[in-house]
Amino acid sequence: MRAVIAAEPGGPEVLTVTEIPDPEVGPGEVLLDVAAAGLNRADLLQRQGFYPPPPGTSDVIGMECSGTVAAIGPDVTGWSVGDQACALLSGGGYAERVAVPAGQLMPIPDGVDLVTAAAIPEVACTVWSNVFMVAGLRPQETLLVHGGAGGIGSFAIQLAHRLGARVITTAGSAEKIAACTALGADVAINYRDQDFVAVVGEQTDGGVDVILDNMGAKYLDRNIDALRTQGRLVIIGMQGGTKAELDINKLLRKRGAVIATNLRGRPTEEKSAICASVIEHVWPLVSEGLVRPIVGRTFPLAEAGAAHAFMESGEHSGKILLTV
Repeated sequence: MRAVIAAEPGGPEVLTVTEIPDPEVGPGEVLLDVAAAGLNRADLLQRQGFYPPPPGTSDVIGMECSGTVAAIGPDVTGWSVGDQACALLSGGGYAERVAVPAGQLMPIPDGVDLVTAAAIPEVACTVWSNVFMVAGLRPQETLLVHGGAGGIGSFAIQLAHRLGARVITTAGSAEKIAACTALGADVAINYRDQDFVAVVGEQTDGGVDVILDNMGAKYLDRNIDALRTQGRLVIIGMQGGTKAELDINKLLRKRGAVIATNLRGRPTEEKSAICASVIEHVWPLVSEGLVRPIVGRTFPLAEAGAAHAFMESGEHSGKILLTV
């Protein structure tokens, strides 16, 4: 089968399409013929050599995909050859075929086409597990989402809005601000010319309850400033660096929590439980059209390097997909 391989750590130019053996389907796994794969920031880190796949996982990049069931391994029930599905992966998505633990395979929500479905698994599982399962965002609370125009941000805005929370977000252009507002953001902050801590102070009574942060070190101290008493900061990325000082006294005064999580490295059982919770709680909203995947641009598999370069440019809104 064809797959995208990073011949060596480096820029987008190191990604090449090559022929590799089809994956073998083990017990509890399903083989998918891939229709499309979603891009994620973690893919860029893996290409650069900073985020190797978990032990035993394919070296092929790609943490989510959609496709058609081609084969079923032993001990799998509930799926048949020919079923269409989307999947949360530990790796292997940038390829024509991928083997997936059955618990990480999800039906495609009503009203979503096969290619667009590749935009959902990673963002839905990331947002639901972190904002709702871990941070416990409740109706009437306020969520601050950094990078609201991206794949995760655009999904988080919609989901929190539909579940009764107030949403504040940051974005980097007037066009992205408008897109975030259209998705349900109550307050949209242009981080290029506005201080999000100051705006949060003006727009809330004491700060926000939950922050979903993709920046890491650069925003750590300011995020704590923006938290309400008993607020929860969930860090899911490190676009702004990996090391920063933490003012523990400030955090203690707020009785706040700083939680750092990732999804890829969790055991299969945990990821399967998250997928099951997403199917139960999020899929109905997607099927009703109340929350929708936002696809900004698609590239053919052979142009994975161009897709990575486009993501790195920061010009995109929504998800970027590779079509197979």
